[in-house]
Amino acid sequence: MSTARDQGELRPDAAPGWLRPLVDNVGRVPSAYRRRVPRDVLATITAANAAATLTGSKRDAAVLVLFSGPHDHPAGGLPDDADLLLTVRASTLRHHAGQAAFPGGATDPGDDGPVGTAFREATEETGIDTARITPLVTLDKMFIPPSGFHVVPVLAYSEDPGPVDVVDESETAVVARVPLRAFINPRNRLMVYRQANTRRFSGPAFLLNEMLVWGFTGQVVSAILDVAGWAQPWNTDDVRELDEAMALVGDHDGAAGGYGEGQS
Repeated sequence: MSTARDQGELRPDAAPGWLRPLVDNVGRVPSAYRRRVPRDVLATITAANAAATLTGSKRDAAVLVLFSGPHDHPAGGLPDDADLLLTVRASTLRHHAGQAAFPGGATDPGDDGPVGTAFREATEETGIDTARITPLVTLDKMFIPPSGFHVVPVLAYSEDPGPVDVVDESETAVVARVPLRAFINPRNRLMVYRQANTRRFSGPAFLLNEMLVWGFTGQVVSAILDVAGWAQPWNTDDVRELDEAMALVGDHDGAAGGYGEGQS
């Protein structure tokens, strides 16, 4: 299969039918993202973004939002075996330690745009063969105050991405192709908050069997489910403090059993 990397361009036309609702409406993701963020938190992020712009401390970054699954799905709708590639960052890292995340990181001078950054970082973190991946579209840049990253999510597709695994244990603790049905399952959804001084930052999260997906990654996944039309009604009144929610990881027996490292 010829990839967009070979051609030096994004290829939204290469998306399978089940991804078309998302790809065709990707411009709606930022508003869906903001809808789940409290106004005071949005104001804080906006202020931090402005301050970082003035000081020149913002750093460009990109993440790979990789969907896998059959290209042709005769039954229509979302295939049962469609999945999304995630990692859990090592607990010793300076920023976002122990947090579930899309593969990605800061831009290097030699990177060929956001796709180049996302592909390079994904290879370094998961060992994935990027020749199997077709970049489809990019989302608008999103600012993450704690790390100062200005992040571009790169949405991509692979019918079969091949094996993935932890490459460097000092950087990554878990690599997993997580079934999309695990994110969609209302039993796996909750709201998580953390207290920072006098401010309470809350947002959508996903409690799976070996990770809690929250923060920036949880917000993006939640927005994607909404825009793609995959989301099911869930209990937004189930609000947990971050440490309380993290303590539940491993004890939760949601719909995602069986995924983990060393997948092929």
